[in-house]
Amino acid sequence: MKRLAFIIALLFSALALSAQTKENIWPKNKMPDAQDHQIAAKRTDARKEDFKPEDHRHPYLEWHHAPDKEAANGGCMILLSGGSYTSWCDVSLVESWAERFTELGFQCVSLIYRTPRPVGLPIYQTAWEDGQRAVRLVRSQARKRGYDPEKIGVIAMSAGAHMALLLATSSQTPAYGPIDKYDKESCHINWAILNAPAYGTTDANEGTKAQRQGYGTDVTLDDVFKFDSLTCPMSLHHGSKDPYAPHTSTLVYRKLRQMGIPAELHLYPDLGHGAHGLERAIEFMRQMGFLGELQPSEKLLDRYTSDAARGYYEKQDVFPEGKIPSYQENQCMPYIEWHIPKELKTKAIQIIYSGGAYNRNDPDGFEVAPVRRYLNEKGMAVVTLKYRSPRPEGLSKHTTAWQDLQRTIRLVKSQAAEKGLDPDRIGIMGSSAGGHLTLMGVTSSVHQSYLPIDDLDKLPCNVQWGIGIYPAYGLTDGADGHNANGGNLDSDILVPEFAFDLATAPMLFLHGDADKYSPMTSVKAWEKMLSMGIHSELHTFATRPHCFQREASPGTGSYTFMDRIWEFLTAKGFNR
Repeated sequence: MKRLAFIIALLFSALALSAQTKENIWPKNKMPDAQDHQIAAKRTDARKEDFKPEDHRHPYLEWHHAPDKEAANGGCMILLSGGSYTSWCDVSLVESWAERFTELGFQCVSLIYRTPRPVGLPIYQTAWEDGQRAVRLVRSQARKRGYDPEKIGVIAMSAGAHMALLLATSSQTPAYGPIDKYDKESCHINWAILNAPAYGTTDANEGTKAQRQGYGTDVTLDDVFKFDSLTCPMSLHHGSKDPYAPHTSTLVYRKLRQMGIPAELHLYPDLGHGAHGLERAIEFMRQMGFLGELQPSEKLLDRYTSDAARGYYEKQDVFPEGKIPSYQENQCMPYIEWHIPKELKTKAIQIIYSGGAYNRNDPDGFEVAPVRRYLNEKGMAVVTLKYRSPRPEGLSKHTTAWQDLQRTIRLVKSQAAEKGLDPDRIGIMGSSAGGHLTLMGVTSSVHQSYLPIDDLDKLPCNVQWGIGIYPAYGLTDGADGHNANGGNLDSDILVPEFAFDLATAPMLFLHGDADKYSPMTSVKAWEKMLSMGIHSELHTFATRPHCFQREASPGTGSYTFMDRIWEFLTAKGFNR
């Protein structure tokens, strides 16, 4: 009978843990910096007619339903709302996070912290106290609730993301003095997903209005973020039109790179303040092993082998015979290939070429052929370019390739209409050295790389968009070689050949976080374009090296990168 009673007790205990429950985080009368005007309540609750503030003074954890036993992965997600530190407002957003992460096998728990802002203290102080205490309590219950105490992450939005950044970087800086045994637990977290972190720059401390925060030329990260030895990997997400500047995210990313901490940075064009890219965050977690072991990698060329979608093929020389500028006998002859799908769904044209350190390039290799086939399947015409290599003697490494690209753009424009395509909707795409060449084509089209040969050269060589995949040679510390320090020093700037002229077009940047040709090339080019009012897109992929797409594990950003290309073209209206 005793054994039966024990089993029944265990059963009821499990049922209790699986239900949604609330738990105050502070013992009675021991809440630090308690202020009578503050409450801990969701906005939806605070707006109810029968709401009594005096009954909602204590911040609490709301434990969501436990994941199905078969799905449970041993992890826990702490969910934090934003609300300018004046309210807990992202109720539906947090609920959607809880649903998605529970489905993925995480125990989810929401922290409802104190708002509005405390008087006489930093705007985040009481929320930070609540956050550190909450992490300690969550860690203390790990074994009881069935997750790993070293597998605790946070996802947050806006002011909540500011608090999450404090938890991610400053866990060894006490926000309050010890109260009881739970404060012996560590308050570090193991990963953070930060959506539109606010108040992260020095001008926020001075009360700068949100419409201007982080956009100044001299702002830096607030020194409240200590970036200690327990700072965790992060996935940062920000819209380019956010009044709380995306520079908070780029500055955090730069700091993480300096420390060698894996991270992802996702910057979305033409989007304002909000939570963007949840599935990108999940890909980050999968890449980092937070969702279990990675699946075996698959080679990109093995995934895209068929030209069945192609309906028309044609090969053409780039220059007329005997009229190739800067001709050198040791270089290959440049040519283009038209790949037009059987079912044309857009009149836009994508020009694609490979990398190869400007010493070689391959229009049939993994950097070109799979993307070409993917876009053909989407109904988009592709032109591939074989530019001259190896590097020309006595000239800049990219000179002849740049000449070939400018002539190619003119050639494609001149023939687009007769092929049923739009000469005013042309983009360029390249990887590595080809990414550098793309930046040249996007930023410097007003500058002529060769003297006119014929009437074709009367056409402009500007494009409507560019796609730079791990562009190399973009920073002064790696202008003709590897980036010696990863582009993290203040003295490392974009190379001067990128002119950023009036015809500069928006770009999509894709880069491995562990690339020896630094992803800071992409970040700094993105920032430069934003300063010009050009809204581009950027994604970095945690732990991934140069040529990240050659082979990749399913379900990671390196595996789905071509979907980012199509989404970019769709978001900007280029493939309409």
